[in-house]
Amino acid sequence: MGYRRVWYAEHHNMSTIASSATSVLIAHIAAHTREIRLGAGGIMLPNHSPLVIAEQFGTLESLHPGRIDLGLGRAPGSDQNTLRALRRGAESADSFPEDVLELQGYLTGKTRIPGVDATPGKGTNVPLYILGSSMFGAGLAAALGLPYAFASHFAPDLLQQAVESYRRDFRPSAQLDRPYVIAGVNVVVADTAGDAQEQFRAAMRSRVTFLLGRGQTFSDAEADEILASPAGQHVRQMVTYAAVGTPAEVGDYLEDFAKHADADELITAHQSPTAAGRLRSVELLMSAG
Repeated sequence: MGYRRVWYAEHHNMSTIASSATSVLIAHIAAHTREIRLGAGGIMLPNHSPLVIAEQFGTLESLHPGRIDLGLGRAPGSDQNTLRALRRGAESADSFPEDVLELQGYLTGKTRIPGVDATPGKGTNVPLYILGSSMFGAGLAAALGLPYAFASHFAPDLLQQAVESYRRDFRPSAQLDRPYVIAGVNVVVADTAGDAQEQFRAAMRSRVTFLLGRGQTFSDAEADEILASPAGQHVRQMVTYAAVGTPAEVGDYLEDFAKHADADELITAHQSPTAAGRLRSVELLMSAG
């Protein structure tokens, strides 16, 4: 359809996320496609050793040359109980900058651990991206000279401040000679504006149940009441940036959003509550030009 890349997120213990074994899913998709870039958006690096991720993505790049991206995040991608099940402690994220450098060393063939190489992986130069929703990620991406992907599709508050800081402080690197920003945005495209809005409302109701339900399921009326209340403010705020409507309407929104975010590229998170609706949204978005 003309998309440049598809990224899969490492999240755990979530019934709506099928990409918890991220590298396995990427391998499957890569084996059934020919051209589109595939990657992690992202691997939560503190859940893993840098060597293991270098081996996994070095293998993917060796099997599918020039098609693999590696986005890196430092959040757990899960709740506290799941964090413990992953054998990860709260302090695991503290070494994220050093872990990124160690991983980069394996992939470039300039290991930082004497006598230890990633095989496969060494010299594959899989491109790294720093994912973030705060000033920390912006600063790290700028300091390391890496592309920066901001999670504005669910954490919009610091978008403009983080991007401005990243562009100002960016230092060129072997991978990248100038800043490069990707911004996330929610999308629901349908044949009619009314259908798109109804799909978006259904997705918001599901989000209320997921975030606030604590094991119970809300009726549509109850979910709408919560969304309209102060308790629902956080849920509404998460989707501040949402392009909902017909292809023309969404196309205009995304053009304005790219300028607002000062983004070189947008990553779209299609929020229809059904697989058929998401696929239709993906298709219609490209018809917007």
